[in-house]
Amino acid sequence: MASRRPFLSKSRLISAWQCAKRVHLEKNHPELGEISAQTESLWATGHLVGKISQQLYGMPGSVEIAFDKRVGLMLNKTHELIEGGADFPIFEATFRYEGVLVRADVLMPDADGWRIIEIKASTSVKEYHVLDCAIQDWVLRNSGINVTRVSLAHINNRFVYPGNGDYDGLLVEHDLTDEVRMLEPSVVDLVASARDAVTGPRPDVNVGAHCSSPYDCQFIKHCWPTDTEYPVSGLGGGKARLGEYVALGYRDIRDVPADVISAETQRRIHRVTCSGKAELLDGARRAFAALPYPRYYLDFETIAPAVPFWAGTRPYSSLAIQWSCHIEETPGQFLHKEFLDISGDPPMRALTLELIECLGEDGPVLMWTRYEEGVLNNLIELYPDLKAPLSKIIDRLYDLHPVVKENYYHPKMLGSWSIKAVMPAINPDMDYAKLEGIKEGAGASDGFIEAIQADVSPERKAELDEQLRRYCRFDTEAMVEIVRFFTR
Repeated sequence: MASRRPFLSKSRLISAWQCAKRVHLEKNHPELGEISAQTESLWATGHLVGKISQQLYGMPGSVEIAFDKRVGLMLNKTHELIEGGADFPIFEATFRYEGVLVRADVLMPDADGWRIIEIKASTSVKEYHVLDCAIQDWVLRNSGINVTRVSLAHINNRFVYPGNGDYDGLLVEHDLTDEVRMLEPSVVDLVASARDAVTGPRPDVNVGAHCSSPYDCQFIKHCWPTDTEYPVSGLGGGKARLGEYVALGYRDIRDVPADVISAETQRRIHRVTCSGKAELLDGARRAFAALPYPRYYLDFETIAPAVPFWAGTRPYSSLAIQWSCHIEETPGQFLHKEFLDISGDPPMRALTLELIECLGEDGPVLMWTRYEEGVLNNLIELYPDLKAPLSKIIDRLYDLHPVVKENYYHPKMLGSWSIKAVMPAINPDMDYAKLEGIKEGAGASDGFIEAIQADVSPERKAELDEQLRRYCRFDTEAMVEIVRFFTR
């Protein structure tokens, strides 16, 4: 018979708060989950911020309780330090009460007790952060620890990194003690409900908005209908409404009655999908054919590290590190230029100067969505002396996305007008999924950061250089192909 007091980590309790089915699957059927590259990147960011917090809160004698699968060793080490009169910070202090295990990011001596400091890589305090802190407070106090205060420290996005490893000011701290103590009854109830979810039959929970809040669930592909040609999720829009369709038994877009769909875009997706044929209006042809020459097809890649590593930059600031530009000087005559520097030096100014030279003075600069405009504005913020030429480039920007969205939809796009959805619909040979290595923006960001590390091998650095150039070039090739498709 299954134990009624199963092991529950703090993260499992947060999963249970999000969805009872999620925590059941995490415990009993983890093989059904799929951890995305984005989720892994978020974990890596959290780990890095945690390490910086140890630098900021550390003092002589500070101790970190190293992770060990033998939980008893972590519990015993923590107990020995506290009973031995530790008067220094303990990082990852480990406690267990009623089968609930927590590891406190920072346990700081405070008068005759201890202050809990939870570290988050976000830029604000969120609802589930308070619950996270409340779980820790409940476990520690019931373990005999005199918890004087409970704080949460998160990224200060106004912090400007001065360089030389000085991160003083990166984190801003909030005292959540009062809010945390008010949640104690909720924690007790959550522990009980999580135990029931883990030990009992799989909870019957409909899919919906909670599947992506506060985190993207690793079981989305398992719980949402995916075994059909055009899954209901391909209608797009909010997950709450889509979840209602699934609850009514609709699995394929074509299953949904037209009269229950009210959103205009969803009605269009439904109509085209049911027809089985792409919708192609003439507006895109007319708009693109009217564009003068030379035409510049531009794409940036950026990074936005939570912990800045170049002096003068801020946390999560979007920094351009690469661009690709296909230049169509006359109809069908192309020249390709690009910028990528993986030396590890800040590339932004050299990137900007070469871009200004590449784009010249005249001709539309084509992009997909307004992302490039935001990147250019960030470059103006970094380099005010280059505002005039960059502002002129912004004035020349032409967004292909809204024109395509207004004039084209293919059932295979599954509710998305991202360039990654449009491309394989108009040219199956140009599918991002077929790229080797880096296939999307988050991968490009992670790949660049890996490439500039001092300990990366020359072979790996060369491999990443090739993948980064191919991926960025593919974006501008895709725009060229899209314009060609609509004007042929």
